[in-house]
Amino acid sequence: MRTFPDREALASALAEEVAEALRNAIGDGGEATLAVSGGSTPKLFFHALSKAELDWESVTVTLVDERWVPDTEERSNARLVQEHLLWNEAARARFVPLFIDANSPEGALPEVQQRVADLSGPLTVAVLGMGDDGHTASFFPGGDRLEDAIDPTGKALVLPMRAKAAIEPRITLTLPVLLAAKKLVLHVEGEAKKRVLDEALAGDDPLQMPIRAVIRNAREPLEVAWAP
Repeated sequence: MRTFPDREALASALAEEVAEALRNAIGDGGEATLAVSGGSTPKLFFHALSKAELDWESVTVTLVDERWVPDTEERSNARLVQEHLLWNEAARARFVPLFIDANSPEGALPEVQQRVADLSGPLTVAVLGMGDDGHTASFFPGGDRLEDAIDPTGKALVLPMRAKAAIEPRITLTLPVLLAAKKLVLHVEGEAKKRVLDEALAGDDPLQMPIRAVIRNAREPLEVAWAP
C-alpha cells in the first residue's frame, strides 16, 4: 500500500501513473483500455487524469460496474465519468457504457457481454474502489450472483448483480476480467476505508468481504493507493 499525504496528491500521482500505462500500451499496440469505478472517491483522480497529455483517440474508457439506471440519473456511473473524466484532453477518448435501454441487466446481458468482448484484449488499467462493507465492483456481500462473479475460473465477462445494499440492480465486470488487467489498482480514501481494508486483509472469506477475492487472486500483490 502506498500512502499519500492528502487526496490531491493521491489523485495527481495516480493520474500520472495511469496515463503512463496508457501511453505505454498505445506505444506497444496502438490502443489502450481503461476501466474505472463510480462513487465520489475518484472525482479528483478523474479531473487530474482528464488533463493528461496522451493520444486519447486511441483510448477506450469503460466502467468496472454500473447501476441499472440511464445516464440521465444522478446515480449513473456513466454520468459520473462523462461529467468528471471525459472532458479536457480526455474528451477525445471513446466511451463504452455498460447500461443499455433495457428493462433489466439480465435482459441486456448478451449485448453488454459483446461490448466487453469487443474491447481490445485485456484491460490496460482497471481502477477499483471499495465500499464500507468490503465490496468492490458490484461484488456485494449477499449478492445473488456473487459466487459466480468472483470465481477466478469463471468464463463470464459480465454478470448482473442484485443485493440489498446495492439498491438498484447492477451489472459488473467479473473477477477474471479485472485480474487480467495489466495494471490493477485499488483506490481508497479515509481512515474508515483503511480500517475496512485492514479487516479484509485479516480474514479469508470472500463472500463476507468480496475485496478479498481480488486480494487473494491477483497475479501480483494488489496495488493500493490510499490517502487519509
